[in-house]
Parts: sequence; C-alpha cells; structure tokens
Amino acid sequence: MTETVLERTEGRVSYHDSVEEMLKRIRDDGLTNVFDRWSAQEKLRCKFCLQGLSCQLCTHGPCRINEKAEVTRGVCGIEGDAMAMRNLLMRNIMGAGTYSHHAYQAFRTLKSTGEGKTPFSIADADKLKWMCEKTGIDTNQDLNRMAIQLGDFLEEELHKDYDSPSRMVEAFAPQKRKQVWRDLAIYPAGVVYEIQDAIASCLTNVDGDYISLAKRALRLGLATIYTAQIGLEMVQDILFGTPMPHETNVDLGIMDPDYVNIVFNGHQPWVGVATMLKARTPEVQARAKAAGAKGLRIVGSIETGQELLQRYDMDDIFVGLMGNWLSIEPLLATGTVDVFTMEENCSPPAIGRYADKYQVTMVSVNDIVRIPGLRHTYDYKPPEADFIADKLIELGIENFKKRKGAVKPLVPQITQKAIAGFSTEAVLKALGNSLDPLVDVISKGSIKGVVALVSCSTLRNGPQDQVTVNVAKELIKRDILIVSAGCGNHALEVAGLCNMDAVSLAGRGLRSVCEGLNVPPVLSFGTCTDTGRISMLVTALADHLGVDIPDLPIAVTAPEWMEQKATIDGFFAVAYGAYTHLSPTPFITGAPNLVKLLTESVEHLTGGKVALGDDPEQIAIDIERHIMDKRKKLGLS
Repeated sequence: MTETVLERTEGRVSYHDSVEEMLKRIRDDGLTNVFDRWSAQEKLRCKFCLQGLSCQLCTHGPCRINEKAEVTRGVCGIEGDAMAMRNLLMRNIMGAGTYSHHAYQAFRTLKSTGEGKTPFSIADADKLKWMCEKTGIDTNQDLNRMAIQLGDFLEEELHKDYDSPSRMVEAFAPQKRKQVWRDLAIYPAGVVYEIQDAIASCLTNVDGDYISLAKRALRLGLATIYTAQIGLEMVQDILFGTPMPHETNVDLGIMDPDYVNIVFNGHQPWVGVATMLKARTPEVQARAKAAGAKGLRIVGSIETGQELLQRYDMDDIFVGLMGNWLSIEPLLATGTVDVFTMEENCSPPAIGRYADKYQVTMVSVNDIVRIPGLRHTYDYKPPEADFIADKLIELGIENFKKRKGAVKPLVPQITQKAIAGFSTEAVLKALGNSLDPLVDVISKGSIKGVVALVSCSTLRNGPQDQVTVNVAKELIKRDILIVSAGCGNHALEVAGLCNMDAVSLAGRGLRSVCEGLNVPPVLSFGTCTDTGRISMLVTALADHLGVDIPDLPIAVTAPEWMEQKATIDGFFAVAYGAYTHLSPTPFITGAPNLVKLLTESVEHLTGGKVALGDDPEQIAIDIERHIMDKRKKLGLS
C-alpha cells in the first residue's frame, strides 16, 4: 500500500479531520457510534456469512455449507454457488425496490406539479419537451399537459411486462447493446415486474441454478437504470433545473450554531426544495430572528444534500453539504442541528440518542423511514409539500429556542470548496456542444480514459473514505478522468478533489485538459441515482463513435460499496459491458463457480466483468491496464 494511504490510516477511523475531531466529543459524551460499533462487530463475524454460504430462508435452516466437512448442500439440496447468488440477488431486489420507490415519488410529483398541486414549477421546459419527444408524447401542447402525460407514462414504464416492451429501454439503451441483451435473454421489462420475477425466483425450491439467478440479477440491474433511475433524474431536472457547474461549500465547518439549521438527509429532494423556497422569504427569516437566531438555514446531508447541491447556488439560506452517511453522527454531535429531516436512506437507527443529547428534532417525511425515538412524521404526498415545509420551519424555530444555551456547540473549523453540478449537458456545453473534443483528447492520449466512481462509504476496507480518495488520486495521476456519484462523490468533494486545486494532482495530459476547460479532474455527477445519468454520457460517446460499450476505454469503480443499491448498480454495469471494480470483496468467496462467472466468464457474454482488490495503487494499475488494452484495440496510442 502507498505512503499516501498509510499517512491517513494509522490510528484513524476516517480520512476526514472533521470527523476525527467530532469522534472525540462523541466518545467523551458516552454515545454509541458507527466506528466503535464496527470494531465490536468485527470480533463476531461468521465466516459462513462472509463467504455467502449461509441460508435462513426456511425452517430447515440456518443451513451452512462447508466443503471441508463435506457439507456441500443445504437441506433442500441447493449448492454453494446458488446459495451465494440467491443471497446476492435478494440484496439486489432491495436496491431496485428503493430506486423504484424514489422513481414513483418523482413521477407523481411531476404529474401533481402539472396539475398545479405542488409549490414547484417546470424549471427546464426544454428537457420536458426532449423527454416527451424521446418517449413519443405530443409536444404541441401546454407544458403542464406534457408534464402530466410524462408522469403517467413513466409510472406505467415501472410496471411494463414482456407483452409490451419498455419504451425507455428502447429510447436510452446503447444501440449495439440491445441485441446482446436479447441474445442473452436479459433484455429487461419494467423494474416492478423484474422485482416480482426475481423475488419469486428466490423462494425456497424455486430457482436453484446460480447461472439463472445471475441472469435475473443482470436483467434487474438493466430494468432499474432504464425504467427507474434515468426517468427520476430527468424528472428532477425538469422540476428543479438540469445541473450546471458551480462552486459550493462542503464538510462540517458549514454549520453555524447561531442559526436555525434544518438538515435534509436521504435521497429525495421534494421537501428540501419546498422548505428552501419558503426559507428564502423575508417572513420566515424574520420569524427565525424573532426567536433569537441570526436567520434560518438549509443544510444538505448525503444524497438529498447532493441533489440540492447539484442544482442550486449557495447563498445565505442554502449553505452546502456536510458529507456522506458516516458523518451523520458527527454532524449531530456538533450541537447545531435543529431539525434532522429524513426520507429514504441512510438514517442510522441509533441517532435517537444523539437527538436527545444534542437537542435535535427528528422528523420523517417518508413512510418507509422509521427509527427509535421518532416523534414527528409527515409522510410526503406531492400536494402536501407546502404544508410539510411549514411544519419543519415551525419545529426548527421551536427547537432553536430549546437548543440555544442548553447545548454547547462544537463545530470543526474545516470547510472545503467543491465544484458540483456536472451533467451530460454540462459536459457537452464545456466541449462546445460536441463530443468531438472529448474524442480528440482521448485519441491523443491526453486523457487515457474515463472512470465512473460510483460508490458508498464503508469501514470494511479501512477508515472512512480512505480507499475512495486514494483510488481517485491514483487514477487522475495516470491521466484518467473521473466522473463521480454517490457517497463516494461526497468523500471526494470533502477531500478537495472536486475543485481546481486538485488539478495539480493530475498527470500532465489530464492537467492540460482540465486547465483548458477550467474543470477539476473529478467531475461531480451527483448521487448514486446518477448512475443512469453517467450511462447516458457513455452511451452518447459509444453511439457517436459507432462502437459498443465494451470497446470504450472506460471502467467503473465502487471502492467502498456498502449496501443493496450498490449491488444493483454493479450488476447493471456488468450487463452494460463495463469493467466493474468492487471493494470490499462481496460475500461470495465460498462459491468458486460463481466467482469465476462474475470475474471471468461473463466477459465473454456481456463484455463486462467484476474486478476485485482493496489496495488503491493496485486498483488503479489494473484499471489503467484495462483502459490501455481497450485503447490498443481501438488503434489508439
């Protein structure tokens, strides 16, 4: 491992100094925390679970497979490869289900907005018309009518079966991929249909073939991107504006205890935007000041924060992004949060203790989020966005009165600049609305290739974000451009790799391109739902060149994947035809045939495969080798 990594791991739990500082307070205050819980759980790990060879589906279990003890099958007769793949597929189903839940909320919000029932409006009319053109909806009508029809269409796409194939797949999938997927029988239907099919196959004594289960996972991954993710991000662009680059602030230092601070945590921006619009009115700011505060502010946490960050400039009201999910407990421990608003993931179940200790009002605005100690729930329905925003502001002001003077604040004086707001449109604009300049710099070797870093943040392979940050440093040093999304993106923003100072860390070729275009070497593409947005850029590049996705000098890395959304994104990437690096190693090591399928054999089928490894330098070396091989096959230097 490189010296750079060792500098940031010795005796640390996080790459970020702000988190290290707050952990001292958390421990002094006697609170449970994610870092110490990790250490305690590490003493109890079961090797059968780590290898994927444990099953608890039926009353004959738990079954465990041990080749050395000649226990090679579960009671039902299932072998280890199928057991491990079935476990992995069920995680994929949870990820796909969460993405489709987000998509459903997006589509009905668009429809309600067209009906005049929300505080939102059509921010990007051109994108609305473009989406309608792509999906066959009449554009010679009122914008609101188009919004209603597009919302209905996208919701119907979630449920498409094989009798009426998805128009979203036809509209957005790479031209050369479609026949590949048909030949492999992984051409997808709608995500809800694929979830139903996949979970039914996981029932005891239904599908016990690891190859069949793996194909279901690939198909589910494709369905998730094309019938959920792409649609939901395009809808959010339509409602709140397509991201364009702008400078923002990140890290815990953005917090100010003298303000009423309402934090939005999760993945869905609806209530956050509604509250921010209200917070920008003189009336709300006057109410906060009357309570003794300097004003009322909106703070972004994890993916909801990134959704706001991508589309809105910072001002005195919206002050930036605090970081990723492993920084939530340190954020609450600053003693500056008045309302912690939760929707979708990640809302750690133990934060109720933090709310009590540091006088925080916890509120769920999504009916899938419930944690111990939660007292306020205003589950989102589009017509109620204004009402919920009013309640959050009211709760925030009341909490400030209780918090001020009762809780001693402790805020790390650390902030970082980041350039957020990249999108396919933003990249094309920087290139003069043509992909030719990008093709040119790749052809010349100034940029060797492009890597999508789409990741979570986990403690399994070391301190928070250290693998992610150091993989990124190693890649840009090798003249490889990064587009980043997810909690890994927040890590890179907080670490300073998404601003112009990071250009000095890039190789000579990439540095010259970044300086010429005035962009950093890591382009912040947003959240994990922006996997679909990234695929749109790659698809455009492949179609522009008339090649298939596996021919391109690209790769995907998830250097700290953690949970179910990551696994479904990973299977999409493999089906899409991309070299897909994962760290830490998934829980399938006890299934040698499955490991071979995912790391070797599948490349002959889809052109993509899984690569493993935890050392940042070696990860980058392997990715560079893959990219150089693709360049050679394209006849590039």
